[in-house]
Amino acid sequence: MNSPTEVLLLCWRDTGHPQGGGSERYLERVGAYLAAGGARVTYVTAQYRGAARAEILDGMRVLRVGGRLTVYPRILLMLLGARFGVGRLAGYRPDVVVDTQNGVPFFAQLVVGAPTVVLVHHCHREQWPVAGPVLARIGWFIESRLSPWVHRRNRYITVSQPSAEELIELGVDAERISVVRGGIDPVPAGIVDDDQDERHHRLIVVSRLVPHKQVEHALDAVAALRDDGVRVHLDVVGNGWWSAELLSRTSELGLSDRVEFHGYVSETEKHRLLARADLHLMPSRKEGWGLVVIEAAQHGVPTVGYRSSAGLTDSIVDGETGVLTDDPAGFRAVVRRLIDQPEEVRRLGENARRRAAAYSWPAAGAGFERVLREVN
Repeated sequence: MNSPTEVLLLCWRDTGHPQGGGSERYLERVGAYLAAGGARVTYVTAQYRGAARAEILDGMRVLRVGGRLTVYPRILLMLLGARFGVGRLAGYRPDVVVDTQNGVPFFAQLVVGAPTVVLVHHCHREQWPVAGPVLARIGWFIESRLSPWVHRRNRYITVSQPSAEELIELGVDAERISVVRGGIDPVPAGIVDDDQDERHHRLIVVSRLVPHKQVEHALDAVAALRDDGVRVHLDVVGNGWWSAELLSRTSELGLSDRVEFHGYVSETEKHRLLARADLHLMPSRKEGWGLVVIEAAQHGVPTVGYRSSAGLTDSIVDGETGVLTDDPAGFRAVVRRLIDQPEEVRRLGENARRRAAAYSWPAAGAGFERVLREVN
């Protein structure tokens, strides 16, 4: 089994995209690992304001085409053109294709004569309703019925055991699924906790601001603490199309002096804010794994999240590196309890820090490469 020489990565976004996140970072880190090992890696993704149509990034050739929805047909046309010697990829013949399914895949195998590996971070059953009734039905049909049938002989990679179990429920054979968990970048140099006021409790959310992340639940927890007379501050790091709704909710709750929306920040600033936090809140409805759980853990900061999110049951060891709960009332109660138990927070945080040390991008890249060798 030889490592593939030409690797094609398909994803609807990259990390520079205004809505890029952990799943995009995962694919880019894996691509960079493959490129460093000698593979020629081409990463094709969507165009967005200010982004170059083509560039070299971490040893990968990055091509951008189309927008939020048009990226799918535009990439298929580009790959079809490659077979007939026309377009930006004229004559291109990959050894293996990684087709990232963020709800729907690119169905690249229909036009590319190379083995396909389907990368799925998690299934989107709970997220489709935000697209509206018609698109939700179409999207869930594609994800739950059409894609498993089209890819019925292909290998899958996912990032957590709960996500693997979701794929099995959709009819994907367990033996075709490999779990390759994400890695983590080192903490930037010089990051320290610069908030020395022990009477002031700091909470943090690091997330895209979209409905299924349920940041409202973190705001409600802060309001409950405020009503109990607790001095508390919440940092919200990230941006997204739901930000106006969250700002409005913050105002309605009278929390404008206790909640700071930072928007997108640099990696250094993100880690500085994580280092200052007592607790990381992740009330997301659904996660594939939860990379930021491990980033918070690097600073000894435990996470509170929902058991029903699926992926967090893999990234959080309940009661050991963080706490999982079942509903909004339970979420608020756990945050309140931990605020009153600083020793318990320190215990969870130190356990989380030790566990975070086991993850690395080279390990993730090596696991991903093993699967590509097996199909090549």
